[in-house]
Order: sequence, then structure tokens, then C-alpha cells
Amino acid sequence: MNAAKPKSPTKKPKLVRDSFSIPKTEYAAIDALKARAVSLGTTVKKSELLRAGLMALQGMGDAAYQRALAAVPTLKTGRPAAAAEAKVVVARPAPVRRRAVRKVAAKTAVAAVVENATQEPAKTAAAPAAVKRTVAKKTAALG
Repeated sequence: MNAAKPKSPTKKPKLVRDSFSIPKTEYAAIDALKARAVSLGTTVKKSELLRAGLMALQGMGDAAYQRALAAVPTLKTGRPAAAAEAKVVVARPAPVRRRAVRKVAAKTAVAAVVENATQEPAKTAAAPAAVKRTVAKKTAALG
């Protein structure tokens, strides 16, 4: 008999991905703290380090928490602005869609074939059928 495996009473917490802006100096501090952890004989991931910082903030009293928040400068939200040189906008002509140009040219060619076939008298009985086949092939190729 197969014994059913008992379900784990603790479920893994659902993970959330997020992004944020941080000054380069503070980002460099993350690397310094990671190196400090290595020198203490342990390794730490960036996310683990940030989570440890959150736990430290949660463990603070109200006065210490307010001092820590006051020490952090407020940043402008959103993505950082690009370099001043990158802000120069150069006017370019609209891109030509090659497929659209080919379709227009092919439709014009098919229209010319149809017009020529209808204006010239049919030399044989098979001529209209040949024109129909050509027109069908051209329109099928246009998709």
C-alpha cells in the first residue's frame, strides 16, 4: 500500500518582483555590505540583504525608526533622466514599410494585366481563363 505523503503545514510565501531607483552611492553600499558578510564567513544575496534591513527597521522603536527615515533623502520618483545629449531629437523621415510597397506594386501590376486583357480582343477561347489564372496567382501571392 502506498502511504500518502502528509502535506507540509507551512506554505512558501508568494514572491513579488519589484523595481526601484536608488542612488549609486547607496547601491555601492549594498556591495560593501555583501563584501562585509563574506569577510565574516557568510555569503548573502542582494535581496537577502535588503530583507535583513527591513527586519532591522521593523525591530526599531518609534523614535529610532523616525530618525532612520529622516536620514534618508527623498528622491524624485520614476526612471532617471537620460543624458542631456540623448535628449536631442533628430527628425527622421517616416519608415517605409517594404511589404506595403510591394503589395501596392503587385496590385497595380495585376490591375494592368486585367485592364490589358479586357481591352484586347481574345485571340483564343483559352485567353480569358489564362488571365483569370494569372490574376488568381497574383492576388494569392499578395496574401
